[in-house]
Amino acid sequence: MKKNQNTSLYTNRLKMVPAAPEHIYAELESPSNLARLLKAEVEAGWPPGEYDRGAQEFFLNALNEGGSEAVGWYAWYAIRKSRSGKLPVLIGAAGYLGPPNEAGAVEIGFSVMPSWRGNGYASEIAEFLTGNAFSHSRVKMITAHTLDQNRASCRVLEKTGFKGTGDDGSGSLCYVIKRDSLSA
Repeated sequence: MKKNQNTSLYTNRLKMVPAAPEHIYAELESPSNLARLLKAEVEAGWPPGEYDRGAQEFFLNALNEGGSEAVGWYAWYAIRKSRSGKLPVLIGAAGYLGPPNEAGAVEIGFSVMPSWRGNGYASEIAEFLTGNAFSHSRVKMITAHTLDQNRASCRVLEKTGFKGTGDDGSGSLCYVIKRDSLSA
């Protein structure tokens, strides 16, 4: 993967766009403003899952505080590539809770629109986030948290190579993947 996180990156089926402040300002105003900026269809019901207004405002504040160096370390948009002349579709939101800490750890999260679940997109997004993070030599470990009831998210993390470490003390399950486990 490219190390410049200010540009879009691609997976097999998705265009991954790092959120800049202008994306989140547009999104907070209306999904149609975000659609125009991303040049993609935004379905009714946006945003998905835990990527709610509180998350959007968190990312906006972090991006504004961090400047251009912060772009790519917070929210990303997952856009399904266009097919048969149709407009690309924004299917999910994902990202990191910030750049790596002193220990080299980052945390990921992802949400997929309900109409696109069950098609492997969450796994593709989680693989992207993992590969993108590990393309930075400072990143030694990636964590993710999910509820035990969210079996689909647990399966995505396990499929992507994360290992469950148990309850994190707040009722969520913690999953971890370490750089050194990739070569084992």
